[in-house]
Amino acid sequence: MTNFNRNEPYNDLPLLPPKSALETTKVLRKTIEASRALAKFNGMLINLPNPIFFLDTIHLQEAKASSEIENIITTNDNFL
Repeated sequence: MTNFNRNEPYNDLPLLPPKSALETTKVLRKTIEASRALAKFNGMLINLPNPIFFLDTIHLQEAKASSEIENIITTNDNFL
């Protein structure tokens, strides 16, 4: 942002809602692809003996990544 003015709100951000169409063929195809991937993941998750343990691990990894954004570095051992 070369011409940033903190006294002028939003600077060059476009107004909402956008004037262009959001539901393009490309977007809809990606949505279908994501939906299929989630359904496949759900099917695999159901077959695990303890799916909660797997999901808890994912939540801990996300918490660690979020902490790193705030410059708080930790290890997986600290979560246990």
